Amino acid sequence: MSTETKASNSTLDVVMWLISAAFLAAAVVGNYLYAEAPLLYRVLGVVALMLACFGSALVTSQGKAFASLLKEANIERRKVVWPTRQETTQTTLMILAVVVVMAILLWGLDTLLGWLISGLIG
Repeated sequence: MSTETKASNSTLDVVMWLISAAFLAAAVVGNYLYAEAPLLYRVLGVVALMLACFGSALVTSQGKAFASLLKEANIERRKVVWPTRQETTQTTLMILAVVVVMAILLWGLDTLLGWLISGLIG
C-alpha cells in the first residue's frame, strides 16, 4: 500500500471517527435536552443515533478489523463442545460435595483450635 493511500485512509478514518463522536454526542445531548418528551421517542432517537455511530465507526479500518475479530470469535464459539445436561449436573454435584466436606473439615478444625486456645487461656 502506498503512502498516499495510507494517508487518505487515515484522513477518512479520522473523519469517520469524528462523525461517530458527533452521533454519540447528539444521542447524549438530545436525550438530555428532550427530557420532557415521551420515553419511547427518546429511546428510539438514542437507539437510532447509536446505530449510526456504530455504523460510521465500522467503516474505519479499526472498525473493519473489529468486525473481522467478531466474525472469527463467532466461528470459534461454534467449535466449542458444550457439556450435556447430565455432565453439568454431575459436575455441579461433585463441586457441592467437595464444598460441604471442606466446610465440615474447616468447621471441625476451627472448633478444635478454639477448644485448645480456650484451654490454654483458661
